Amino acid sequence: PLAEIYLWCEKNATLSALTEQIKLPEVQKVLEILQEAESEFTGDLQIVLSDLKKHHMEAQDNAKFLSTLECHLKNLSTGTGVDVISNTIPSLLNALRLVWIMSRCYNKDEHMGPFLERISWEISQRVRRVVDLQTLFKQDIAAAKSKITEARSTLEQWKKCYFTTCIQVEESGSKRYWKFDVKRLFEKTDYMVSICQDLHGIFQVAEELYNIFIPELTTVTENPKGIDELRREVNIIISPMEDLTFDPFSMESARDWAFVMEEFREDVTVEIVKQIFVQNLKDPPLYKNHPPVAGAISWSQSLSHRIKHTITRFQEEEELLASDRGQEVKQMYLQVVKKMEEYEDQKYHQWRERTEQMIPLLLKDTLLSAGSATEEPVTTKKSVCFTLNFSPEILEIIHETKYMEQLGLAVPEMARYMALQEDKYLRYTSKLKAMLDRYHKLMEMMNEAEIKLLDHYVQELWRILKSGHKRLTWKSVGIGEFIVQCTQTIGKLELLVHQIHNISEDINSKLQSIESANLLKFPRSKNGDKHPGAKEFFDSLKCEQAKDVEQLVRKYSAIPQLLIEVERRVANTNSGKSPKLASYYAYWENRIYQVLTQLIVKNLQAFNATVLANVPLLQIEAVLSVPEITLQPNASEIEKMTLQSIQDCVEVTKHFVRWMHGTCIECPPQHVKADEVVTLSFYSDVSQSPLIIEQAGLITQNVHKVLASLSKCLSQWERYDLLWKSDQGTVLNRLAAEKPACVVFDEHLQFYMKMAQEVAQEPLIKDEQFIRLHLAPLAFAVQENAKSWVMSLGKLLNDLVREELFRLQAEIQVGVFSL
Repeated sequence: PLAEIYLWCEKNATLSALTEQIKLPEVQKVLEILQEAESEFTGDLQIVLSDLKKHHMEAQDNAKFLSTLECHLKNLSTGTGVDVISNTIPSLLNALRLVWIMSRCYNKDEHMGPFLERISWEISQRVRRVVDLQTLFKQDIAAAKSKITEARSTLEQWKKCYFTTCIQVEESGSKRYWKFDVKRLFEKTDYMVSICQDLHGIFQVAEELYNIFIPELTTVTENPKGIDELRREVNIIISPMEDLTFDPFSMESARDWAFVMEEFREDVTVEIVKQIFVQNLKDPPLYKNHPPVAGAISWSQSLSHRIKHTITRFQEEEELLASDRGQEVKQMYLQVVKKMEEYEDQKYHQWRERTEQMIPLLLKDTLLSAGSATEEPVTTKKSVCFTLNFSPEILEIIHETKYMEQLGLAVPEMARYMALQEDKYLRYTSKLKAMLDRYHKLMEMMNEAEIKLLDHYVQELWRILKSGHKRLTWKSVGIGEFIVQCTQTIGKLELLVHQIHNISEDINSKLQSIESANLLKFPRSKNGDKHPGAKEFFDSLKCEQAKDVEQLVRKYSAIPQLLIEVERRVANTNSGKSPKLASYYAYWENRIYQVLTQLIVKNLQAFNATVLANVPLLQIEAVLSVPEITLQPNASEIEKMTLQSIQDCVEVTKHFVRWMHGTCIECPPQHVKADEVVTLSFYSDVSQSPLIIEQAGLITQNVHKVLASLSKCLSQWERYDLLWKSDQGTVLNRLAAEKPACVVFDEHLQFYMKMAQEVAQEPLIKDEQFIRLHLAPLAFAVQENAKSWVMSLGKLLNDLVREELFRLQAEIQVGVFSL
């Protein structure tokens, strides 16, 4: 295309020079003379001049428009890389579109068509120079693949951009569309695209083959020399591409290239299959659900079939097969197939030999295996664990046998018989698993007491299961009957266990009600300020406790009847003293003991929490009992009442009468002496519980601390003890004898009046945790004592003043009479 541009530029220059010469004055004068002379050359000369003008205008127009393409075409011809060509194509076609629209010459098919063909030829030539097979196969694979990809993309872009430009020409409103011969434009480039695809595929295969032989694989493989040999074979497969005697991009060599590619595909197929076989020999990939041995043989046969199919097509091309390389491929194929056949034979014979040895041993296995010594009595869950003793090898042999027959291989008669019994084995194992799951779930449902209670039933069930562990094997004929018998026995035991559990739930419900009972219902203040006194408080606790105990005893008394119902279902008696239920009676009696212990412990814990809480529940008073300030009731009485309340709480268990040994019947009263009757209850055991003793100690200790704190509070009132500890008569007599001044009397009166005022300002209520102390009686007594001192001092002062008054009056009268 550049040559065409240069041609038009050269024409334009030449014609422009001629045109300028014609415009010279000398030439114009000659032309005028010829015209005036009416020379016979004038007509021909005018035609020549007219053609010159026409061609000059055409050359000028073409040179002007085509020069806009020069830069793009230079990039196309001399660009440094394929990427430059790829980037140039869109702008080049856009410029061509403008030339088509604006030019007076290149808007015709006869000019633009050939020009586009030359551009297509230039692109193909540039791509051919980039993808040089002589150097391409000596480059790094990744770089070669990248170069081929770029070349193919460039060729495809040329075609894509052309059709995009065709659409733009139509949409521009031009009446002349691009309708050039597509075959002439793209037949060559399309062919080159296909060659690029082939080359890319060759390098892709080479890369994949080389990646198999990574350094890590070479170091861990048992045959590194074999790896090197396979690598060399890969190089041999690719090497023919470097020494081609023809140009693969030439359409005239299409048949030769097709032969080369066919030969390559055959080589690659055989080589890939060989590598897959070698690499996966010890651990072949299996199809889904295929067993190991038959799956390995099937995998080997599929590889063999793959290359056999390829070689068959290869043999149809006599030219390929007759070549030296064709003979090499054929020999490689025969070697690989031979190795595969040897591998398949080895696998098959090893499996057959092992199968014939294993089948008799596997069929001798018992149906069940026991997890512990089965001669021990069934008294614990550990001694009743049975598992299905069905070897997975049986199913594996069955599957192998089926697939071996599908592969056309002979199988042992015992293996064929076993395969025919597959449905039966699956049915038996499924039912046995379900039965054992049901059995173990049943055993997990029962606690130790229930297992002992139902020992007879469990022993019977275990005796039946034992036959599956000791006697029945997988070739026995009584497997179905064994499963039915086990299932029926388990069903009967399940029904009995469910009935016992229903009764146990009723008993547990009653015990839960007993355990959660509140034996210490503390009376609350009605108006928030008035609290019961200590005696009233503890009497109320005892009264409410008596009401609750009566209901608890009724619930307790109902338990034996429920146990008799268990006895009726288990032993078919209703005496309440069946020897078969002796351990079961003992289990529930122990549960009752635990419940009663928890009942007392929880209530004592609640009592202790109440003592420690800062919420007053009872009230006491502080009183003056000359000469001491004391609590009313005093601390020892309160502690005694607390201990009695604790004792009452524990003695609640005396109402729960123990059962006679081996029964659920209450013990009758025992006459120890003629006048002494003893009732056996849970009290003697519960009262010795360390938890109860600990809680009782904590309560008394905390109550003692509360009372000590209140006593410390009262000690502050001892600063007023002069009011009652001093002998009022002695003090007054001494004052009377001294006859002090009125000022002394005033000081004494002020002291006692101030003391009375201080007492009036003291708080009259002291809350100490659960006790409210009323100080009003004490304060009143102290104030009364202070007032008594004031009255006595006033009376003494009055007596002394009157006496002095009478003395003065007598002296005045004596003085008057003297005058």
